[in-house]
Amino acid sequence: MASEEDVKQRLIIEARARNISHNVRCTECGSQSIEDSQADVAILLRKLIHYEVRAGKSDKEIYKKLEDDFGEKVLYAPKFDIQTAGLWLSPVIVGGVAAGIWALQKHRQRTNTHIMALNLVRGVPLTPGERDTILTSLYRLCQQGGGGGLASDVHVLSMQDKTDEAFSAGTRWDFRLLRVFGRM
Repeated sequence: MASEEDVKQRLIIEARARNISHNVRCTECGSQSIEDSQADVAILLRKLIHYEVRAGKSDKEIYKKLEDDFGEKVLYAPKFDIQTAGLWLSPVIVGGVAAGIWALQKHRQRTNTHIMALNLVRGVPLTPGERDTILTSLYRLCQQGGGGGLASDVHVLSMQDKTDEAFSAGTRWDFRLLRVFGRM
């Protein structure tokens, strides 16, 4: 009859062999580990692993022997090298590039809106009605998020224009718009 130590030793060997078998891909099936596969090659590999574990080899030595005999694709966890680093890091790089392109487009869109607003009124004498229409449009743009937080500045300009008696239609209006949009 086997002693208690022999039983413990056999259980440890069996657990190590099963653990290694779960990490090795069946070369015939491809999608199963050799522990789950019933293919002839999987049965032979399980016996080989049991033999190597009983012989006292470490897990690393067994994995190295399997990799040398069958190639790296037999292991579920391949070694980390330049090629696998590219595979793992490519989604992060693609996501970063996409976020950068999106941010650049948002910045250009906001900048283009301000340039168009400046070109609209630069050097053009405006009537008070036209001035109020432009200020209202700019205020709405700022409220919708396209003005970069300038809603209060445009509103203050609008209120100043309504109360300012000495307001001339040309130069002063351009100067105020440049002051507002120059902060962007």
